[in-house]
Formats: sequence, C-alpha cells, structure tokens
Amino acid sequence: MAAELAPGFAFDRAFPKLKSLIVERTGHFYYADKDDLLWERIGKRIRATGNQDCSAYLERLDDPSLGPAEWARLEAEITIGETFFFRYVEQFAALRDVILPELIERKATEKRLRIWSAGCSTGAEPYSVAILVTELLGEELKDWRVSIVGTDINENFLDVARRARFGRWALRSLTLEQKADYFLPATEYDQWQLRPEFRSLVRFERHNLLSLLDRTSPLQFTEFDLILCRNVLIYFHPDIVNRIVEALRDTLVEAGWMLLGHAEPNPGFATMMQALNLPGTTAYRRLPGSPIWQPEGDVKPAWADVLAPVRPPSAIKPQKPTPPRSRQPVPIPPPPATGGGTETLVTEVRRLADAGELARADAACKLGLRERAVDPVLHYYLGLVAQAMKRPSEAEKAFRDSIYLDKNFVMAHYHLGLHLIANGQSRRGQRSIANAARIAATLPPDCPLAEADGLTGKEFRSLTRAHLPAGPRNRGKP
Repeated sequence: MAAELAPGFAFDRAFPKLKSLIVERTGHFYYADKDDLLWERIGKRIRATGNQDCSAYLERLDDPSLGPAEWARLEAEITIGETFFFRYVEQFAALRDVILPELIERKATEKRLRIWSAGCSTGAEPYSVAILVTELLGEELKDWRVSIVGTDINENFLDVARRARFGRWALRSLTLEQKADYFLPATEYDQWQLRPEFRSLVRFERHNLLSLLDRTSPLQFTEFDLILCRNVLIYFHPDIVNRIVEALRDTLVEAGWMLLGHAEPNPGFATMMQALNLPGTTAYRRLPGSPIWQPEGDVKPAWADVLAPVRPPSAIKPQKPTPPRSRQPVPIPPPPATGGGTETLVTEVRRLADAGELARADAACKLGLRERAVDPVLHYYLGLVAQAMKRPSEAEKAFRDSIYLDKNFVMAHYHLGLHLIANGQSRRGQRSIANAARIAATLPPDCPLAEADGLTGKEFRSLTRAHLPAGPRNRGKP
C-alpha cells in the first residue's frame, strides 16, 4: 500500500496513528477510505517542516511550543474549500422568498437577526446572505441589529474571507449587473472587492463543530435565528452527524431555521426538527411541540402557503418540479433569438439558470439546438438544466450527446460522472470523472478549461481527487 510522496519520503508505519489522530481531532471521516489523498496532503506539511517521516512529524504535533501552530497549518492543508456566491440557487431562493421574509416579519419589533454560516470556507456563503438581508430590509437596515458570523476550522480560508476579495470562479453565478451592484473592481487583475455595506454585516471566527459535542464551544454560539451548515456534514462519520445536527439545533432560538446541504439528507434530522418542503429544497425549524408558525390576522404573506410539513413519500403525488420564484434586482430578459451565436445564447442560458428561471433556460437551450443540433456546449448546458429540474434521464442523455460531439469536453465528462454518482451509479460515475481528469492531464496546467469559469487543468485535477476512491488503481493518477 505504499504511496510515494517525493524522494526521501515513505508511507511509514506511523501513518495510521497520525491519520487516527487527525480524524479524531477534526472529525474528517471523509479521509477514512482516502489514504493516498490524505498522505499527499500530510506530505506537504512534512516537507515544509523538514521532518523525514510521520513519526518525526507526530513528535512535532505533540510539542507544546510547535504543535498548536502546526495543527492549524495541517488542518488548513486537509480542508477542502470549494465555494461560490449564491451556491445552490434553490436554497437561496428559499432564503429570499420564505425564510428571511418570515424572520424579518416575526422579529419586526425586536429588529435583531443572528445568523451563523458554519463551515463558511472563504466567505461566499455568509456574504451572499448579507446581500439578501440588505436587499430585503432596504432602508430599514439601519434600524436593525444584524449579526452574521462565518466559521471554519481553516485559518487560511478565514483570512481570505476577511479580505472579501474574490476571483471569477467565486463569482461565476452572478450576472455582470450583479457584480457591479455587489462588488468593486480590485487592484489585482480579474479580482473583485465586496462592497463595504455587505462586508460590514459579517465577521469571521475559527470554530470546530466538534466543540459543540464536548461543550468547549464559545458561549456566543447560541440563540441563532438561522444556521446554514451546508456541505460540511459529509466530512464527518455518520455516527457523529446526528449529534452535530442536534447540537446545532440547540443553538437555535425557538422557531429558528436551519439549512443543510443537498448532499446530506438524513431521515433522522426530521425527528429533531420540523422538516418543511420549500420549492426545490427542504428546510428545518426548531419548533418543539408547537404548530407551524403563521402570521396573525387574516392576511398572509405570499410565502406562507409553502410552509407545509414534509409528508411521507407515499403521500406525495408525483408532480412537475416548480422552479423557485425570482426576485432578482436585475430584470432577466427573454431568451434571445438564436442568430446571436452560441456564445450569446449560452450566456443567456447561464443567466436564466443562475437566477432560478429553469424553465426558460431549458427552452432557450432547446431553441438553440433546433439550429445547432451538433453543438456540444448547448447539449452540455441542457444537461445541467435538466439535472436541476430533476429530469435525470434527459440530463444523462444530454451529457452523453455532448461527449459524443466532443470527446475531449472535460466538464461534460465530469458532470456526467457527478450525475451518475448522485443517481446510485458510483462506479460508472467515477469512471467518467477519471476520464475527465485524464483529459485535463493532457492540457497545460494553467490552461483554463472550456465552460469551467476560469478553472485550470491543474485546479481541476486536484478537485477530482475527492471523487475518486483511494486504492492501487488510482494511485498516481490525477
């Protein structure tokens, strides 16, 4: 099971002990079956510290004078931080159309909001929430006490978050108008600085979610109106996940809201909180023994009708998915005529999809394909839209059509793989992702990939490792 780090490094006997210590301290059970990936990341710190093997590195971690700082660096190295603004449009539509309006109306007298973004990475999530709160409160914002805290175990991510400066990859879901509304051009090329009015609402602190379980979590982490803990739980052991969610629930005020990641469904969550079906997503509320909140009086706000408890699957009649309502500050024009070229049409499809206008994005793709049936890029975006609209068969066909037309289309291979994995076909999905990594490896490392919003081949190969199983077959591959 040897894996080479670099000349002079060996996969030594102390590695299992070091791995166990890392998992125990961070909760990152994600690495339980990914020895090669963990070994590679540990190796960077071993080289940086001048140690020769895991045994010597363990001594450094145990050193009272060197250990704390080195643990912080190691935790930063093993943490994955892929994020971007308004990630998962369905959940942000639920925040904009339901959750935040309900909180604002219910707390209109107190005029106080406390929001926690747990596992915030480089800050796109809490800043996205700050933008929504600012737009919803408008001129009334000055009368409110809004506190948004973003936490992460990775100090490097938090440093980036505090600077509030982002590149194209983090802003890939925004239109040009939204970029202008929310950001100022930074001095560095292709960098954008978040405007001060949004930045001022958010603070960042280092926090380990495991501290909620041993009661060492700081006292200020309590009485939240809303908690977002998305795409964090996938890193923890299944036995720990329920305990963390229960502990997070206990930091909510009564009737407080919680959003978890799309990839983290667990029937046990509904036994701890009330699960609510919102368009395109499920949200949770801390409502022990109380009915669903409804405003007083005869007039209900438009969002009140969607506050329905989740029913058992057998009681839910099949229905066509309804795209979330949009309140985008920038009006979205109708799909353009196809004479404007593929690039113009693709830009419009992306605008519509990122705004939650999935039906219109779908129509625009199909309209374009009437005239450009052999365009792999349009087939690719049709696959992404079909996937978002919960049409798996159509999505798979569109991705495969795209690959048939362009066998070297890295992102089509990659998203086909993710789609297959999400639909229970792990081996086939991993083969597709491995194909994507293999093609990316033939490109110059700094070459941006097609339809990847500036992601380079080198960055992409690093991203794919998290989706491929550890083992001899994958050792040494991207």
